[in-house]
Amino acid sequence: MVAEATRLENALKVSGDLKLVAYIMAGHPNKKKSIEVGKKLAASGIAAIEIGIPFSDPLADGPVIQRAGQVALEHGMNVSGALEVAAAIAGEGVPVVLMTYINPILSHDPRRFAAEAAQAGAAGVIVPDLPVEESEPVASWLRSASLDTIFMVAPTTADGRVETICEHSSGFVYCVTVTGITGARKELPVGMKELFALVRKHTNLPIAAGFGISRPEHMKALRGTADAAVVGSAIVHEIDRGGDPVPLVKELLKACR
Repeated sequence: MVAEATRLENALKVSGDLKLVAYIMAGHPNKKKSIEVGKKLAASGIAAIEIGIPFSDPLADGPVIQRAGQVALEHGMNVSGALEVAAAIAGEGVPVVLMTYINPILSHDPRRFAAEAAQAGAAGVIVPDLPVEESEPVASWLRSASLDTIFMVAPTTADGRVETICEHSSGFVYCVTVTGITGARKELPVGMKELFALVRKHTNLPIAAGFGISRPEHMKALRGTADAAVVGSAIVHEIDRGGDPVPLVKELLKACR
């Protein structure tokens, strides 16, 4: 039996164009502003929005997103507040993906987190520090709430693990294009196409490439190989300096076509 395609899967499936997933941190620079920015991004033509839940020890995040998380935490942002931000943005109709770490989920209670995330209108959840081999029972609770479980594949992931990760993923597979943390980079690394080809051997799910993607030329390089690009640090940096990230996103979207 073939599982029915989820909202995220449908949103990221390519019809010639590369899709764009925009990332923001819930509560950065404050709760009200993050909702405003999220709503504007939702209306800008992106395929989905990834909303970070701030955490004090964000292993996968580079300096820009770490700083945004710190600001959000200082303003009192927590899991419940981030789910309120997600609900406000999900109301605009664009699929919302939550990006969090395992500790906030465990301290909130995984079953409660899954139920409340689904109630907020989230479509899926990414937990970078939850290895697929240790993902139960948390992943089952997320799935039972009809949330996609999105796992990450890195350039260093062994072939055998790629297959396991693909089997346990739904919505899309997140391909980390670099070994290391998030952050805008000048050039995309070599070996990306080989990584995408390896993932495609094991799944029909869309592939989203992330970490270090920030420029129109990155979009052009990904077109035809990945289904979607996740842009985080470049957008968060724009918000951080008090700017409007929509012009940047529009520029990136132009390069997707």
